[in-house]
Amino acid sequence: MKTAIVTDSTSYLSEETRKALNIHMISLEVTFGNKSFKEAEMTEKEFYQKAKVEFPKTSQPPLGEFTTLYDKLSADHKEIVSIHLSSGISGTYAGSKQAAEMVENVKVYSFDTELTCALQGFYTVKAAKMAEEGADAQTILAELDEMKTSLRAYFMVEDLKHLQRGGRLSSAQALVGGMLQIKPILHFQEKVIIPFEKIRTRKKAMNRIVDLLKEDSDDGHEWQATIIHANRPEEAKQWKEELEIACPEVDFEISYFGPVIGTHLGEGAMGLGWVKK
Repeated sequence: MKTAIVTDSTSYLSEETRKALNIHMISLEVTFGNKSFKEAEMTEKEFYQKAKVEFPKTSQPPLGEFTTLYDKLSADHKEIVSIHLSSGISGTYAGSKQAAEMVENVKVYSFDTELTCALQGFYTVKAAKMAEEGADAQTILAELDEMKTSLRAYFMVEDLKHLQRGGRLSSAQALVGGMLQIKPILHFQEKVIIPFEKIRTRKKAMNRIVDLLKEDSDDGHEWQATIIHANRPEEAKQWKEELEIACPEVDFEISYFGPVIGTHLGEGAMGLGWVKK
């Protein structure tokens, strides 16, 4: 393949998927106290157990890790498409672009997904499959831009304090939600997380997200969707069973909010994202 595909750890693609599709990964970091962990080295279960005791911090990959990876890939590839979480919540995309200007013998195209998690994984898998078929970077990027037109993601959190503390949601928005016991539906807009609608209960919020999926998926096209949970595997499984009945034309899978994104959303967060096939 002349085009290599890179993503970061917040796409939460399994090692099996990455190996099968020749996807290269660079890891963000999570810090508890004075000890830092590569996100890829910590399981979801381990993270949420530690986060009950101490609030973690997150950081983007060091610039040197980008340049080292890109230099390594330049030996066998002419181009690299590097796919990352939203530039509105992390400096990872900016780090990729900076590294792209520092390496020689390979052209690096950094792609801002404008969101994160399994939806970032959707982009990455699509890009990797196209690269395997011989597509060049410009062709892949054009397809990813087309995906953006139909890709949607909505999520809710148990407590807005994590987003507030991490600077991903304004204090005023967090305060209103906490005072009124509201479970707002959140989404990405212009690369940042903002409230979409304010809902009173968790169940009503989840039902509203299903309604949003139905509005899109009733158009006769084939769709794929992913349920994303923060240490709520049984609830995710149950929701998947309900969704498969409510939206039989949609293919569902289950993913998770890993350590970096879980730091900002908190345990109990639940999301749903979808895109046209």
